[in-house]
Amino acid sequence: MAEIKLAGEVRNDFGKGAARRLRREAKVPGVIYGHGAEPQHVAVDSHALMMALKTPNALLRLEFDGKSELVIPKAVQREAIRRFLVHVDFLAVKKGEKVTVELPIQTEGELAPGGNLLEHVLNTLPVEAEATHIPESVTVSIAGLDAGSSVQAKDITLPSGVSLAVEDDAVVLQVVSAQAEAPAEEAAAGEGAEGAEA
Repeated sequence: MAEIKLAGEVRNDFGKGAARRLRREAKVPGVIYGHGAEPQHVAVDSHALMMALKTPNALLRLEFDGKSELVIPKAVQREAIRRFLVHVDFLAVKKGEKVTVELPIQTEGELAPGGNLLEHVLNTLPVEAEATHIPESVTVSIAGLDAGSSVQAKDITLPSGVSLAVEDDAVVLQVVSAQAEAPAEEAAAGEGAEGAEA
């Protein structure tokens, strides 16, 4: 995954008022954690960060105060309605270092014919990967799967150097049959008949 360069600046003012002021200037407050160092408070251009976050688990090179820090976003807070960025926690990483991340799950293929529905038991797959080689997503084939079938974590092919950070037998996807209304109606009719007998 290519690094995305972002210019930042050191933040010395804290609290809600300071955060509001930054957002008015189209900047997002953030904190860099990791490697046992003191957290570093930064501000990053809102639009540039929003574009960078369109890539899941983006590898960012934050440049601020004469320093350059390699980070990945760990917690992104957005405003509930308008969805603009409110605050971001970054995790400092180094080349060669392993990190645990959540990969989006993509599916390909069509389920077996009939009233089958695909249920995502997990929306993302927790994996451990080298910080500078985090895949954007994993792809799972659901071609021909019928009701009762499931895909476990161990069934998913991972890129080289990536390992599961969840139990092998964790169910990721399962196929269920569409619920029919008929049995409920029959049960109601049966209860009516019982009542008549009594």
